[in-house]
Amino acid sequence: MRCKKNSTFYVASGLLGAVLFYGANGHGEEKKYVPVAANASYDKEIRPLLDKYCDNCHGAKKQSGGVNLAGFDTPLSIGRDLQMWHKVLTQVHERAMPPGGKPQPTDPERETLENWLRTALNELTDTSAPSDPGRKIIHRLNRLEYNNTVRELLGVTSKPADKFPADGGGGGGFDNNADTLFLPPILMENYLEAADKVLKEATPEKLFIARPSKKRKPEVAVRLIIERLGSRAFRRPISIAETDRLMNLYNGAIKRGASFEDAVKLAIKAVLISPHFLFRIEREQPGDRPYLISDWELASRLSYFLWSSMPDGELLGLAEKKKLHNPKVLEAQVKRLIADEKFGATAQSFSEQWLHTRELYGVSQPDPGKFPQFTPALREAMANEVTQFFASIVRDDKTIFDLLNADYTFVNEDLAKHYGIKDVTGEAMRRVKLEGHQRGGILTTAAVLTVTSYPQRTSPVLRGKWVLEEILGTPPPPPPPNAGALPPNDAVKDGLTFRQRLEAHRKDPNCAGCHARMDPIGFGLENYDPIGRWREEIGGGTVDASGVLATGEKFTGVAELKEHLKQRRADFARNLTEKMLAYALGRGLEPVDVPTVRVLSKKLADSDFKAQTLMLEIAKSYPFQYRKN
Repeated sequence: MRCKKNSTFYVASGLLGAVLFYGANGHGEEKKYVPVAANASYDKEIRPLLDKYCDNCHGAKKQSGGVNLAGFDTPLSIGRDLQMWHKVLTQVHERAMPPGGKPQPTDPERETLENWLRTALNELTDTSAPSDPGRKIIHRLNRLEYNNTVRELLGVTSKPADKFPADGGGGGGFDNNADTLFLPPILMENYLEAADKVLKEATPEKLFIARPSKKRKPEVAVRLIIERLGSRAFRRPISIAETDRLMNLYNGAIKRGASFEDAVKLAIKAVLISPHFLFRIEREQPGDRPYLISDWELASRLSYFLWSSMPDGELLGLAEKKKLHNPKVLEAQVKRLIADEKFGATAQSFSEQWLHTRELYGVSQPDPGKFPQFTPALREAMANEVTQFFASIVRDDKTIFDLLNADYTFVNEDLAKHYGIKDVTGEAMRRVKLEGHQRGGILTTAAVLTVTSYPQRTSPVLRGKWVLEEILGTPPPPPPPNAGALPPNDAVKDGLTFRQRLEAHRKDPNCAGCHARMDPIGFGLENYDPIGRWREEIGGGTVDASGVLATGEKFTGVAELKEHLKQRRADFARNLTEKMLAYALGRGLEPVDVPTVRVLSKKLADSDFKAQTLMLEIAKSYPFQYRKN
């Protein structure tokens, strides 16, 4: 096989889904590329194994789950569908395939297939430096960003954007994704109403930063107000032409008999409904090659990444002096922004969307008759625990693996009683040291355990699926249409416990493969009831929190489950890196982002997986600092 120089196959697991991207540098130079995977062992060993154990369900005649392994007759042919072959590797490694009841490969056969696939996929992984920053479309402020921005700009403490239409979660699963931040007609009406509300509530010292006096004519004062507020609102210097247009609005209002204050508010209202305020606009530069964004644009990217709000005076001052691209200055600013209390907004927005704890306020509603303890106050404490815990990991620059098994958390009196923690009083959340193995890390927080349960019972399936998706970044495929349903509660029925009924359900060949991956993980969390309380009994019997993973590894309880997750640190680190990068860029990741993820992963590992390293390296990364037209 001959490939143009720098032609690459991009492959990555999890969020990027090992998608295929083929490209060349356009210079026309060629070189031979023959990976180790392209050897005779494919024909003699690998293809026969696939024919023997996979062809009946995933061949030319039948394609269970939409997977067709027929037609891949050469070792390099896997490059045609790397996403599918990555799934094959995952299924083989976790012994999810072949499903139970089908002929099984011997351990040496499975090891041979797994090792060959892993080598092939690794060798086809791109090794070039990032050279394409990906798409960056115009980015409307989402509801959180709007509320925070008008608060910083004009001192407004209400949240006018809460009445806007909900922001949808796009690629990466976050509501700051520019692809989903549309501008429906109703939103323009909302912006007009919100601007009036904001101006009524604006603090005078924030709005009227200059006033007429014996030494200052009204027009001079107004121009100062427009220049200063306009530059802050637009997050760049306002132009003379823009200032003149706003001055015309002021002058017209004065001619119609308006007061100085009302005329100024009319001009500032125009600022608040301007696209340059409502959108994070980055100006294009000549040419068709990627280019470095301006310091002003970098200031906005930093502040909306780490504060979910507009840049402050220090960031804008550094942008004006064109110092923000200096690596030392940038590092100092990232650390400053993280240390600031405003980082809490990003910590909440990211963590509650990544971990789905935002569902506490929506779809996740425990049965009030069965769980009257689940009060609005307890729900609020549950959500706050996750936010403050995540923020502390980043602020204290802990290793990201402390997210899975820290020896502390944050509780108030309600949540402490829920957990059985003594000597905590009052509504305020505080940091407490944990003893024993019942709590520690996001996996054992009541918020996560509640949103991965049904109203009347726990769900080993939901909890196992959540771990695979959100912790390891290796989601199972969707269930088949005929998967059936389990009862809504965990009562003993026909002499069978809920676990026994679930195990019977898993015997269905259509369901066995996925359940073999999900259910054992969920069983390890069965000591927690549907609202996250520790329990020793269920349905009148002792809780069985044991599990046997698809790999054959056995464990019992959450402590041993965490030990298993430690062995998959690389999956967790890669998944968190991809999630955080998607959030920072405000878009879903694409094949062109694979080199960036690889660079970030190496930098993170070199720092012993320190949380602030991840944030800093993202801020320094190619797609964060560059764009293309």
